[in-house]
This record gives sequence, C-alpha cells and structure tokens, in this order.
Amino acid sequence: MKLKRLKKRWMTSVTILVVPHSKSRPLKLRLPVAGLAACMVFAIIGAMYTVFAGVKTAEYYVMKSRLSYFTKEFTELKHTISSLKETNNELSRLVDLKSKNNILKSAEFSADTGSIDIEAIKKDMKETIESVAEIKKYISDQKNIFLATPRGWPVSGTISSHYGVRHHPVTGVKSHHSGIDIRASIGTSIRATADGIVSYSGWSGGNGHIIVIEHGHGFSTAYAHNKENFVKVGQTVKKGQQIAASGSTGMSTGPHLHYEVWKSGKQIDPLQFLKDG
Repeated sequence: MKLKRLKKRWMTSVTILVVPHSKSRPLKLRLPVAGLAACMVFAIIGAMYTVFAGVKTAEYYVMKSRLSYFTKEFTELKHTISSLKETNNELSRLVDLKSKNNILKSAEFSADTGSIDIEAIKKDMKETIESVAEIKKYISDQKNIFLATPRGWPVSGTISSHYGVRHHPVTGVKSHHSGIDIRASIGTSIRATADGIVSYSGWSGGNGHIIVIEHGHGFSTAYAHNKENFVKVGQTVKKGQQIAASGSTGMSTGPHLHYEVWKSGKQIDPLQFLKDG
C-alpha cells in the first residue's frame, strides 16, 4: 500500500511554466516528479563535472607553462656550459681559471627542496666567461704588440758604430748617431725585424737607398745605405722577409747597414731589440 502511494507521488505530474519577455505565449512543460528530480540530479552532476574539468585544465596549463620555463632554463644553461667549456679549454694552457671550482662553490642547494639555484650558477658562469673574454682580449692585444715590436738582427754582421753621440766618420763632426751601423759585405740579405707595411722605399740623399717600415703600436724601423731595395711602398712584409741587399750607397765609408728603430715618433737605441730575436 505504501509502495503504491510512493509510486503515485513520484509519478504525479508537475507543470513548469516558461514565460517569455516577448508577447509569445507561455511554454508549459509537464514532467513527473521523478523526471524533475532526475533532471536536477543530472544538472548537479554536470555542474560538478564542469568545475572539476576546469580545475584539471587549469592545472594542466600551469604544469605545461612550468615545464616550458624549466626546459628553456636548462637549454640556456646547457649553452652557457658549452660556451664556458670552449673558452676554458682554449685558455687552459695559458691561465688557470679554476672555472669548475667556482661553479661548484656557487651551486647552492635549498635545504627544503634540494633544488639547484640555476640563476646563481648562470650568473657565476657569465662572470667567468666575461673574465675569459677579457683575458683573451688582453692576450690578443699583447700578441699584436709583440708582433709589432722589432726583434733580432736585420743583417748578419758586426756593429761598427753604436747609437748616440759620436764623431761622424765622413765629416768628423761630433753629432748624434740616430741608429746603429752593422758592418756587412755588399749583397748580404737585409731582413725586416717585424711585420709591417713599407711606408718609404727609394733614394734619400746621404742615406742612399733606404727603406722605412711601419709596424703599428708606434713602432717603425729604417734600413739605409742599401745596394738595392726589394720592396715597394704599401707592400706588406713579414718578420724575417728579405727586403734589401746591403751596400754602401749615399754618404758611407764602406759596406754596412744603418739601422734605426722609432717608437711613437722618437728615436730609440736599436741595440736592446737585437737580443730579442
């Protein structure tokens, strides 16, 4: 009996009236109580699913964003490490950078998560690479200065007259000798004492056949009294390259090479550069 009354209640029809805001006629929907209850249950389940799906979707995009960030960070770190290794290996023969020790010291770990402080490592590595770049630039500059500095003997022979005050061998007048004279047989090879560009090659009065070479970093050299010049103005020459043959042209008392070294427009004693060849 009770079951029949309960069944009758659930099957009792309920009218839902939908009233539009326009002049259209109202819409009547007749549903049993059981159908209305089922619709409400499905509506609640649908709302809960929508909220749950939205939360999961949001979590997915957050995780995807984090993964993308860490992938980018580790890729950048990998490139930085590669660059550091390249520069470190290149200069390991010249300088002890101790890059690995510096990086390990800067690799601080969080006590809570055990994660590495990537930013600290990247900062330290960046500073190390910049330091390496400065060292490379310094070495490059020093190498250029080294190549521009006259070194060694320009001709095989013996010094017959030094730099400084002397009595001129032709006039006998006491005067300043702007270079050194190296006694050498006629036709002996005269060679450039540093890399450079020929700025003068020709005849110059008492100097006879003379060559002037600009080496850079303020250095220039001159080679006078040559029998013959083998290079022209504007020509690039290398250290040790033959540029002339020794002779006794111009105001000269015998075959020799008059050799001068200039630094920043001032004459200096060439003797100190002969020993460095």
